[in-house]
Amino acid sequence: MPDGEAWLEPVEGVEGFWLEVGSSDPETARAGARQIVPAVAAILDAERHRGYLSEELTNRYEEIDLLYAISEILGQTVRLDEATRTIVREVSTVVGARRASIMVHDETAGVLRTVAARGFGVEGLEPVAIDDAKSIAARVYREQRVIAHDPPAAEMLTAGAVDGRGYRGHAFLSVPICYGGSDAPVRCVGVINLTDRIGGDRFTVSDRKLVTAVANQIGAAVENARLVERDLQQQKLSQELELAHDLQLKLLPSPSVLAGDAQVAARCIPADSVGGDFYTFTRLGRGRVGVMLGDVSSHGFSAALVMALVMSAAGIHAAAALTPDETLAALQESLANELATTEMYFSVFYGVLDPLTGRLAYANAGHPYAFRVPRFGEPERLEATAPPLGLAGAGDIQRRQLPWSIGADLLVLWTDGLADARNDAGEPFGEARLLAEVCARRTEPPEEIVKGDLAQAAAFGSNPIDDRTILVMRI
Repeated sequence: MPDGEAWLEPVEGVEGFWLEVGSSDPETARAGARQIVPAVAAILDAERHRGYLSEELTNRYEEIDLLYAISEILGQTVRLDEATRTIVREVSTVVGARRASIMVHDETAGVLRTVAARGFGVEGLEPVAIDDAKSIAARVYREQRVIAHDPPAAEMLTAGAVDGRGYRGHAFLSVPICYGGSDAPVRCVGVINLTDRIGGDRFTVSDRKLVTAVANQIGAAVENARLVERDLQQQKLSQELELAHDLQLKLLPSPSVLAGDAQVAARCIPADSVGGDFYTFTRLGRGRVGVMLGDVSSHGFSAALVMALVMSAAGIHAAAALTPDETLAALQESLANELATTEMYFSVFYGVLDPLTGRLAYANAGHPYAFRVPRFGEPERLEATAPPLGLAGAGDIQRRQLPWSIGADLLVLWTDGLADARNDAGEPFGEARLLAEVCARRTEPPEEIVKGDLAQAAAFGSNPIDDRTILVMRI
């Protein structure tokens, strides 16, 4: 050394560190170095551990901060697309992945769809079938387990290496996104994928644990988002059904249409939001009144659509001042294609009351609940004159006439949903009870008769299985 001799002693356990001891006596220097080296080694080892601990704490802080941030994200939004875009960015940043994606299971189509990505765009990406044998993500979904790949010689691979897939590395990490409710088994709802590791082509055990924890949080978010979306769809459907219900009831005419010519009351109560029962009445001139009531062979939307067609066509044909049988024949002809396509039919009664002649002319296409209720005596059934429309052939529809006591007789029509109302024991309300109620009130205004019959049926059986419609007319 420039100032004399010095002894250099390697510090055991610390690569690249030497202790220099200066002394004029080499033996003294050597002895002093050997005494000091253990203390120096301990100091350096403590410093090294402190550095490792500091780095580990920093990493743990980043991970804890990430989990907290994701909890905040999921707590502040119910929109899955917004949440997943933020999550995939945060996760890829913490674990050091250039490319990341979140795929969610589409239960209807049976595929995994990419809902968020970093490092590439999701537009135009084809969904992955869950039974795809070549897809790592599909395999992770099916087996509900983490699949990772670390290159055998990661230190020999550079971060800038590009392979045939366009990836800048060979390591990848795919973690299932699972969810399990309190009363339901754990199930996979998606997959989170990471690749192109920055700073070394290998994902650590810590990375896997962190991404698994994040995936569990995402699983709950996916399920919550689905429940919210399902609830919104149900609310929208409920609103649309309510609108359809209101629109269908507005197709039915108001009793005020016949003010001055007849007293009439009618109610239509669909079993679902919409139904297949209908009625209409028309002024035909010189005091004559046309009245129609029918029942499409179903209920719900399909029956409601046919009902709307019948109402539209009935208004046209009834206004043409045809006889009842001609009106029903024209109605069947105009709806023949629709009835054949839908394989549906409907029973319908159409009658014309003429106060000048005191007669009722009618045609009844398979409708069993049509009655004349006189002021005194038993009700008279107005028998069918043809099969239901959609089943009747050309020329099958006949017409009948009978005398009518103006101001006294009642025309009473209803559909089978009213007579078939059942109590808890399964007993039907029945035709006899309904007619008995009508007869007990036969001198009252039609409105009171209708209210009484519906109240009796509701009290008897509160769970209707079919549309309920009743019409009572006095002319």
